[in-house]
Formats: sequence, structure tokens, C-alpha cells
Amino acid sequence: MNRALLTRLFDLLIVLFGVSIIVFLMIRMIPGDAVAIMLGANTEITAERMAELKSRVGLDRPIIEQYLIWAGSALRGDLGTSLWTGRPVATEILIHLWPTLELTFLALLFGAGLAVPVGCLMAQLRGGAADVAMRVGAIAGLTIPSFWLGIVLIVVLAQVAPGFASLGYVPFSEDPVGNLQRMLLPSFALALPILANLSRLVRSAMLDALGQDYIRTARAKGVSERRVVYKHALRNALIPFITSVGIMTGYLLGGAIVVEQVFAIPGLGRLILGAIAERNYPLIQSTILVVTAGFVLVNFIVDALYIVIDPRVRA
Repeated sequence: MNRALLTRLFDLLIVLFGVSIIVFLMIRMIPGDAVAIMLGANTEITAERMAELKSRVGLDRPIIEQYLIWAGSALRGDLGTSLWTGRPVATEILIHLWPTLELTFLALLFGAGLAVPVGCLMAQLRGGAADVAMRVGAIAGLTIPSFWLGIVLIVVLAQVAPGFASLGYVPFSEDPVGNLQRMLLPSFALALPILANLSRLVRSAMLDALGQDYIRTARAKGVSERRVVYKHALRNALIPFITSVGIMTGYLLGGAIVVEQVFAIPGLGRLILGAIAERNYPLIQSTILVVTAGFVLVNFIVDALYIVIDPRVRA
């Protein structure tokens, strides 16, 4: 088991290394000169001033040297300094990290948490009118963009409950009720496609599990239907479900960036978009690397759970 986990951890570290190179190079392909943008905001742009500022922020070095300096510092925990504010990038990320993590966690809790009972119910009611209705609803949930659903929810809520706070963000430690109130709609908008996708996956996996011989044997022994479904069949159905949850977490991190803009949440999405507009290279590449590292970590945890649930994959 330890060998399997170490192998997967090594593979994920290679992925993280490759992503760091791709992100570093692609960011520098964004049209616009970071130095010219910085100078244009404050003073007249001249070749001398551009050369001086490039030298000061290290953009005059060869691109390979720039990458090695940044990667070496990142390995030591130093993500660099923001070109605009002069503050450490790690500080900027930490300020905006929690809203995104909270939104992602709540959306995953709604989507994955409800997908299991909904999928099991669909499998139990297979072929009936309720099953067809839920399957149609799941397909509709897959086709509705989260940002569009968020806008519709804001408009509808403004008509139904004008006093309900749905925009902005307040920390949970300062106002727990206000925090959950503002995070309810964006979490639901982000979670709906996840719920639709995972519930269909659970239904399919449950139908396959319920048709196995060991399920028929359990029923022949007089085991209750509830125990057959939720203990015997669900355990095997959770294997593809857990794998998909890891993939969906990456989707949530990406989708959260757009949803944050709709609901005015000061998370990593606003930070990344602002950094792109400013051509703030250290902030962009470090923020994307942190998001990627989070996705890689989630996949490693999913692999570990996969091994625990199904020992056959340890080889």
C-alpha cells in the first residue's frame, strides 16, 4: 500500500513540475508588457525607465534563469513579491484563499453529499416516473452554466426576498449567519452541475452493483433491502464515485473563479483576473501553481481512499 501511494505521489509531483513550466511560459505569452503597464499608471514611459524597472524586478534576465529563480524560491516556500503592491505573493494569496476554499467546500458538500442518496433513490426507482423525472432534471443540471444560474438566482431572490444578502463576503468568524447567507446561492449555483453528474454516476454504478450475484445471494438470505442497497451495493458503487469527486474538485476550483465574479466574492478568482490585467507575473504564476497544487493534493487523497476501498489497485 505504501509503495502504491509513493508511486502516485511521485507521478503527481511530476505533473506539478510540468504545470509550473507551462504556466510560467504561457503567462509571458499574454499580450502587453508588465513594465510598460506599471510605468503607464504613474509616469511617462521611456526606454531608460523601462530598462531600470525590468532590472529591478528581474525581467531583464533570460527566461530560463527567471524560471529557475522562481522555481527554486517556490521550493523554499518563497513565492516572490507582487510587482504592484510590493507585498509577498504568499500574503496576497492567503488573504484571498479562504473565500475560495469555503465556496469550493460548500459546493462539494452540497453536490457530492446529495448525489449519493439521490443516485441511490434513482436506482431503487429505476424505470418509474420518479426516476425519469430525476434523470431529466440531472441532464438539465448538466447543461445549465453555473454563472448563468447564479445571475438568475440573484434576480429571482431580489424579487422574492429583497432583504436577503446574496452578494459580497463576510468572514465566518465575524458573522456566521451573514457568511452562510451570502455563500448559499453561489454554493448552490456551483454545486448543481456536480450534483447532476455524480447522481447519474451513482445511479449507474448502483444498478450495476445491484445486478451482481452477491446481491442476489444477500437477498436470498433474507437481508433487508435497505441493508442490501446501502451496505453491500453502495460500497462497490462508491469506487467510481470517489474517483469522480477528485476530478470534480478541480472543476469546482475553476468554476469558482467565474462564480466569485458574479457574487462579488473576493477569492482567488478576483485575485487572478486582477493580476492578469496588471501583468503581475509573480502573482499570476504563483496563484495558479497553488490552485494546481490543491488539485494535485485532492487527487492524491482520492487515490489513497481508492486504495483503501478497493485493495485490488494496490499492485
